[in-house]
Amino acid sequence: MDFKAIAMGLAFALMWSSAFTSARMIVADAPPLTALALRFLVSGLIGIMIATALGQSARLTRAQWRATVIFGICQNALYLGFNFVAMQWIEASMAAIVASTMPLLVALAGWLIFRERLAPLGYAGLIAGMVGVGIIMGHRISDGVDLMGLLFCGIGVLALTFATLSVRGASSGGNLLMIVGLQMLVGSALLAVAALALESWDVNWTPRLGLAFAYTTLVPGLLATWVWFLLVARIGAVRAAAFHFLNPFFGVAIAALLLRESLTLWDVAGVVIIAAGILAVQISRVARAPVS
Repeated sequence: MDFKAIAMGLAFALMWSSAFTSARMIVADAPPLTALALRFLVSGLIGIMIATALGQSARLTRAQWRATVIFGICQNALYLGFNFVAMQWIEASMAAIVASTMPLLVALAGWLIFRERLAPLGYAGLIAGMVGVGIIMGHRISDGVDLMGLLFCGIGVLALTFATLSVRGASSGGNLLMIVGLQMLVGSALLAVAALALESWDVNWTPRLGLAFAYTTLVPGLLATWVWFLLVARIGAVRAAAFHFLNPFFGVAIAALLLRESLTLWDVAGVVIIAAGILAVQISRVARAPVS
């Protein structure tokens, strides 16, 4: 893995993790599904316009169209939709911790469903990750965390896990920014239907809302997704996923810094154990992956 790939991975992890804090700011002043649908509409149109200016085409391969639809539904509409709704009731750090378990869930599903064998380090990582989650969940539930919000985050991360397991070939064949833009529009269309059916237009216009919306639209929404696909194309999905071990650290740290969310020793211990588990699983998978 070269320096450029490491820099891309660090940038992706930081941008991805920051999305929970900015989302928490948005849902404090705007209906979550409506705000998310508008975010994806703006992000998608900007992405498509830039892709067109760069000479990219919407003539995608079958694998790319499949990836576009699946990720548009599972990642953008379901995963982020459930997370935005959940963050009306739970803290950004809690949402980030739940979402960061995705690599563990992917490895667990690969073992249970597809009979993919792991090295002993991988099994140890799965156990450690579950222990870390148990520590945080037990502490937060005893402190009265909103169970509905927690359930929504869980449903969201399961949707993202399904998309990750289902999609192959999204980063091959070029037109990466076009794919990103089209995914955003798929998510926007589905979320707009849900927003019209479930929400009313009740917005508290504040400078924080405007800044958070602009940041979420351009950075985690568009730039981070594009960087992720470039990283996957450069080093492969298995090696790229190793950077997810940073997400619990970054997600909790950013929420504590910007939102002044409190952290206990139980939270810190759980985050460290989860991150170690994710790293162990990914190291074991990288060791078994073919060289890109």
